[in-house]
Amino acid sequence: MNQDFDLYRTSEEHEMLRASIRSLAETKIAPFAAEVDEQSRFPAEALKALVAADLHAVHVPEEYGGAGADALAAVIVIEEVARVCVSSSLIPTVNKLGSLPVILSGSEELKKRYLAPLAEGALFSYCLSEPDAGSDAAGMTTRAVRDGDSYVLNGVKRWITNAGVSEYYTVMAVTDPAKRSKGISAFVVEKSDEGVSFGAPEKKLGIKGSPTREVYLDHVRIPADRMIGDEGTGFATAMKTLDHTRITVAAQALGIAQGALDYAKGYVRERKQFGKPIGDFQGVQFMLADMAMKLEAARQLTYAAAAKSERVDSGLTFYGAAAKCFASDAAMEITTDAVQLLGGYGFTRDYPVERMMRDAKITQIYEGTNQVQRIVMARNLP
Repeated sequence: MNQDFDLYRTSEEHEMLRASIRSLAETKIAPFAAEVDEQSRFPAEALKALVAADLHAVHVPEEYGGAGADALAAVIVIEEVARVCVSSSLIPTVNKLGSLPVILSGSEELKKRYLAPLAEGALFSYCLSEPDAGSDAAGMTTRAVRDGDSYVLNGVKRWITNAGVSEYYTVMAVTDPAKRSKGISAFVVEKSDEGVSFGAPEKKLGIKGSPTREVYLDHVRIPADRMIGDEGTGFATAMKTLDHTRITVAAQALGIAQGALDYAKGYVRERKQFGKPIGDFQGVQFMLADMAMKLEAARQLTYAAAAKSERVDSGLTFYGAAAKCFASDAAMEITTDAVQLLGGYGFTRDYPVERMMRDAKITQIYEGTNQVQRIVMARNLP
């Protein structure tokens, strides 16, 4: 138990990374966060800053030109960026989600071909969901048919984060309809491939700076060597990927909650009613205490899950789902309380907590709704 607990702790190196990314986030990302949300535009300033600091895809192994950071380091980067701008935090989050299938199951040739440009600044998205295949991902209908040395892909992928901006896409498609989940294979599709196009950006409640679009695959012919792993292993790779990347959604939730708590703490110290700061009232103090307690519990669970991800422990599926579910539920509660603490000001776009509350909601939905997470946990009780 003690040995395991030590692996959950942050090292001096991790804390140095936190200080570095926090400084970058506050100086080069935070100043544009409100504008990115208001204009629903991609956070180009954040991408430039993250790429310049080699923090846009820290998970890429060193042998492919990346930083080779561990799972906890990736969590810290995402957490600190999300603290100031959740849309910007989707750059490192989705880069890991999109490329992890290649890292987990791809051939050496595929890793060299796609991880090196990712390490240099390219973006990588993940295409699993479809209009009629959300929680039931195995019910997808996108087809990939073998034709000589190629596969021809046809179908529509929906809710694809950073679609149209990313250069590369991990696409799940059915290669054998008779086998359901065991008939699904994974492929790398490039934005420039003939037949690839994108729908209009979705008009969303939150994370407005991260484009979410449909991806259309119209007779997209790609070389057979762009298959990730063996034919029929795509769904297993997709689920294995989510075991690891649900932890990054938990990291986003931590960042959102921390940002909201930090802002609310500062506000209640300055705002006066009845002749004293409202932070002096017990009712407000109890709210802050509950917010901090939930946040710290979520952080401990998320860091524990990150340690299990790094070691690829047998309990990872449960911990990944638990961290994502608990942290996102906590973030929704904490941001809602932050809006309440600011009163009428919290309900306006002049203050950042209403944006944080809107952004928090998606963490309860994507990479599997929290209802699905509870099913996953129940099936994988430790």
